[in-house]
Amino acid sequence: MYAIQEDPKIEQIQGREIAMSPASIKHIFIQRNLAGIIWQYLRGKKCQLLLEAEVVFDEENKFIPDLMVVCEPDKIKKNHIEGAPDFIVEVLSPSTRRRDITIKKDIYEKYGVKEYWIISPKDEAIEVYILRNGKYELDNIYHNFDEEDWAALSDTEKAEQQLSLKVSLYDDLEIQVKEIFE
Repeated sequence: MYAIQEDPKIEQIQGREIAMSPASIKHIFIQRNLAGIIWQYLRGKKCQLLLEAEVVFDEENKFIPDLMVVCEPDKIKKNHIEGAPDFIVEVLSPSTRRRDITIKKDIYEKYGVKEYWIISPKDEAIEVYILRNGKYELDNIYHNFDEEDWAALSDTEKAEQQLSLKVSLYDDLEIQVKEIFE
């Protein structure tokens, strides 16, 4: 795993510099849990997992996603990633939520990020967007259920839930939703 950018973290979004606030502990735990699972899977493979590295899309858009996977080694430069990663995850914070679900999602789509996950620590939910024909489609929304919420669901509702998800880049990387939010 690589973490390139040092504090203070500043993103450039549509030409405007925006200082990033420190993440909450829950945000950090989610990021750590997901990174650990993906890092173990990618060991010995061509693709690289990066945490909080700067991604340069163009002169006006330089973002620092929480987590990403880059499968083209020539995109990994000394101090940044040049061009679209294959997979990006943003863990929502109150200060970044709006940008993550609008502007950044649109830029990720425009530049061809193949898969984009938006994780809500508050809702313990993961929205998965897959790039199809140049446009993001919502593939699914996954939820973490505590015992009480799970018990309140009917058998039909339980049968409709998916408690694990796959990174679309890999057929054999299946992640239990609960492991992300532990």
